[in-house]
Amino acid sequence: MDYQSDAVCPLDGIRVLDLTRVVAGNMLSVVLGDFGAEVIKVEAPRKGDTLREWREDGIPVYWKVYGRNKKSISLDTRLPRGKEILERLVTRSQVLIENFRPGVLERLGFAPERLLELNPGLVIVRLSGWGQTGPYARRPGFGSLVEGMSGFAAKNGFDDKPPAPPNMALADMVAGLYGAFAVMVALREVEAKGGRGQVVDLSLLEPLISILGPDAAAYRVSKTLPPRSGNRASISAPRNVYPTRDGKYVALSAPTQDMTERLFRAIGRPELIDDPRFRTNSDRLRHVEEVDHIIGSFIGGFDRDDALAFFDKAEVAVGPVYDVSEVLEDRHVIERQILVEMTDPDMGMIPMHSIVPRLSRSPGAIRRPAPELGQHNEEIYLGLDLSKEEIVDLQKQGVI
Repeated sequence: MDYQSDAVCPLDGIRVLDLTRVVAGNMLSVVLGDFGAEVIKVEAPRKGDTLREWREDGIPVYWKVYGRNKKSISLDTRLPRGKEILERLVTRSQVLIENFRPGVLERLGFAPERLLELNPGLVIVRLSGWGQTGPYARRPGFGSLVEGMSGFAAKNGFDDKPPAPPNMALADMVAGLYGAFAVMVALREVEAKGGRGQVVDLSLLEPLISILGPDAAAYRVSKTLPPRSGNRASISAPRNVYPTRDGKYVALSAPTQDMTERLFRAIGRPELIDDPRFRTNSDRLRHVEEVDHIIGSFIGGFDRDDALAFFDKAEVAVGPVYDVSEVLEDRHVIERQILVEMTDPDMGMIPMHSIVPRLSRSPGAIRRPAPELGQHNEEIYLGLDLSKEEIVDLQKQGVI
């Protein structure tokens, strides 16, 4: 697919300064960029965003996906001339995102009060591990630490194994999505209520805790910690992944009574509906090992595709457990273009997620590939009324 460089998008006219590194900030800004914001990635000269260093077979695939729809400039914001240029950028932007350790932005001379003096309508997103306040504020805050402290790892995995943090940047991704939402709320407030900007204090910890469900309330009521339940759910049964005859897996979930009864009928065991061990959801949770044995024994007699077809006909909620190679080949993924193949100078074509979510009238667009470090220096700096000669001089001084 070719890039839609001339696409009209709903956030056209919004300029975002992204001073972040690694995952959360890039997740936040790629969502805004996908819907048309002009995202200017402000990167350290010669080094750039750490995400550029995460490579597969020498290719920075993370950067290629999460750097799309952005422009890159190199700028050393520690130098006096770099600070002057950043001030100019701030006055001509609507959003600034940073993920320095709390206190660093202030030491650079860009405390929120100063930024709002330069641009009273600016929305400032301050991403950090633990937040700008509190006893842990100045600790390093990577996602893996947050996934441990939040309670996520303790509830994930199997009870006879250690707690299991996710093997992807879950805390960062969730925070990035919350951050994009916060930007839109704050921009709406600027638009509707007199043009005053504000600070968004966005930690990695709070968004992750917010998606863990009513765990705190459940603990307060029960005074007990539930064991890790692996692939089972702690609130409904049956729910698990089951092996099929050909060595693959299907995922099955029957969280409602109607679905469970339909399942029992489909596997030829209607008598289980009135069995006191399985009559209600609470009964099934108490006898979950027996439930899983009955269902697993039935599913184990099918190859995966045959099991999927059988349960689909019976209108029972079952789906395949895919690896990424199978996701790429799935007909639903292909028809809806959930993953799109974009042209790439290093790989020819590269698959990446399409625009999320889908809007009917203004759906956003992938307008440009991830940039090289400093690729847009001339475009952006000329727009700040710097001359070409000044730009060359700034390069010689190591400012850009």
